Amino acid sequence: YNHTIRKIVISTGVVTTFAGSDVGGSNQWGYVDATGTAARFKHPDGITTDGTNLYVSDTKNNRIRKIVISTGVVTTLAGGPTGASTDGTGTTARFSQPSGIITDGTNLYVSDTFNHTIRKIVISTGVVTTVAGSAGSSGSTNGTGTAARFKKPRGITTDGTNLYVADQD
Repeated sequence: YNHTIRKIVISTGVVTTFAGSDVGGSNQWGYVDATGTAARFKHPDGITTDGTNLYVSDTKNNRIRKIVISTGVVTTLAGGPTGASTDGTGTTARFSQPSGIITDGTNLYVSDTFNHTIRKIVISTGVVTTVAGSAGSSGSTNGTGTAARFKKPRGITTDGTNLYVADQD
């Protein structure tokens, strides 16, 4: 419930707020694209990096956010204000409580938890497509693409060839 992205300097252990704000514990959640602590998130969950940018699944805002590491500028890469499952470009795409996120350097892969799907975002264009699972059809079925079924997938990682998904329920 801090609604923030925190930075820890590994060598010293120093922790600072990098983006977002929960000033004095006053629950400053919301949705604002801005720089550093002026930005607002609502339950950010997953985070990954390509070395230049951070990509954050802003779970309760149903959005994927991008933070430029060198400047702290936060923008919306994909998603919109309402939870739904829509493939599209940038803010025309829709997610329902995305959580896990990983990058291969060219694409982001997102566990779209409440849609029971795995989604792909082409970083350079913001195009969002469904890779596996089917919104509204949860379960545990092996299959190809949208014939597979998940129930609230969350964690996700890649070995460069495969995606591995923690299928929560």
